[in-house]
Amino acid sequence: MTPAPPNAAAGDLFAANLTGALLAVASSAFIGVSFIVKKKGLRRAAAAGARAGVGGYGYLLEPLWWVGMVTMLIGEIANFVAYMFAPAVLVTPLGALSIIVSAVLAHFTLNEKLQRMGVLGCVLCIVGSTVIILHAPEEETPSSVTQIWHLATQPAFLCYAVSALAISLILILHCAPRYGQTNIVVYVGICSVIGSLTVMSIKAVGIAIKLTIEGINQAGYFQTWLFATVSATCIIIQLIYLNKALDTFNTAVVSPIYYAMFTSLTILASAIMFKDWSGQSISSIASEICGFLTVLTGTVVLHSTREHDPTLSSDLYAPLSPIYWHIQGNGETGGKLKEDDLLSGDFIAVVRQDYFV
Repeated sequence: MTPAPPNAAAGDLFAANLTGALLAVASSAFIGVSFIVKKKGLRRAAAAGARAGVGGYGYLLEPLWWVGMVTMLIGEIANFVAYMFAPAVLVTPLGALSIIVSAVLAHFTLNEKLQRMGVLGCVLCIVGSTVIILHAPEEETPSSVTQIWHLATQPAFLCYAVSALAISLILILHCAPRYGQTNIVVYVGICSVIGSLTVMSIKAVGIAIKLTIEGINQAGYFQTWLFATVSATCIIIQLIYLNKALDTFNTAVVSPIYYAMFTSLTILASAIMFKDWSGQSISSIASEICGFLTVLTGTVVLHSTREHDPTLSSDLYAPLSPIYWHIQGNGETGGKLKEDDLLSGDFIAVVRQDYFV
């Protein structure tokens, strides 16, 4: 067979990258909308029972939450297909668009005000993502699932995978029960670390499906089904802790922090597994690092404009009921409402017993 000319090969690579980029943009739009719809469903479920942030699962009976799940599923399918055509370093940073969609919609539909500095943070995230995309390295696409398995079992990536699992277990078993309700990094960290492994396994499954469609059957390899099992397990864990994060913290803050951590770890995992940075110039690598720093700066700016979630603050900081003193002396009893300056009607309970249950 005569090999394709270099120009034709370059054109095919450009077309594949363009297809992957367009699918990633569509995916981000759907996922950004799903954040809002699911948050509204979580609020409705919280009004009728235990919040997801404290272990409740009433949202599973809320139709609006399922609408959000279907919307997210469409976005994830588009994202899944995008990984078949383009490298992770191109597809993943485009998730920044979901930040803009969710932050703007939250401003208008959830009354989670996005301040001017928050807008600046969103812009910084997009600028950083653009820099990363412009300097993204070309990825050598594996020709079989066994080749991907070889990449996944190399010592460097095994070290990353073991470290990611260890960190996830520490966050889930130790940090989440103690600090999950007060520190946004705990829930989002679990989603991000597990998410980096999800992308690597999903990319393997996607390549296997693409090769099978092209006539090179990959279903007979156990590695294909192992990657599929890992993908399903990681996705379930991500959904559980993403629900907790959305139910506990402001959507406009969850989205950018999740994006920054997830993108950074995913590109790191992809660079280790697929050696994306091999052969790149120092200037290109420096530009990508600057892109990361820009995204992280935007995340910090957005975090500094955070407003307390009304669903959380109304539960933890509620006015005390009037306080009565029971007085007994000289054989007389009576009740007296305490209305002095020490305990006025505006006294706020900052510690609620049910908060610690």
